Amino acid sequence: MLRWKLKKSVPFEVEETLLSYMKQPSRGEGVDVVTAIARLRIIKEYEGLLEGVGLRPGVVVSSTLAAVSLLDDRKPTLLSRVSGTSLTTAIVRDGVLAGYRCTELPVHVDELTPQLLLEEVYPLAAYYQDTWQEGIQAVRVAGVGNRLPEFAKALEDEFKCEVRSLLNAAVSDGSLKADARPLADRELEGLVGWMLHRN
Repeated sequence: MLRWKLKKSVPFEVEETLLSYMKQPSRGEGVDVVTAIARLRIIKEYEGLLEGVGLRPGVVVSSTLAAVSLLDDRKPTLLSRVSGTSLTTAIVRDGVLAGYRCTELPVHVDELTPQLLLEEVYPLAAYYQDTWQEGIQAVRVAGVGNRLPEFAKALEDEFKCEVRSLLNAAVSDGSLKADARPLADRELEGLVGWMLHRN
């Protein structure tokens, strides 16, 4: 049923995909399902790389979905994660992935401006605010390195809440294990998030 529902919204043949899903708490009537879909040939490439060095892949997961586990979801929190020219925006609230959007930026992260980031993040934030009838209460940013102060003011002005680095927030709240700190120092938040919940 999920494949049938997704058929019109993915840019490739659904029959050539690997699909994973998870039920999450519903806001009202009905069932809410988080669905991840990837081209089977791409997953095979990742698995082949690991098998080529004698490892056996167990889980293939989006780095942003792995990083979402670093968020404090007790209040509506927006994550804006940049990687090269990809921007992923996610919103979590009380254990629920309330929104997720991935877009291709017209520029590399080095040329990204606060205004452009805001324009790309805003549609998901507006959708959340309209659907859930509440505002974003915290913003976490990843992938902009030491440029965070450039973006923080624009995001704070728009959302009227605290804006922090995703990894700095995780380090300061004590949820980061000692063996994950070297990965945090290299800004590998996807791996840090996976390590946090690997057991």
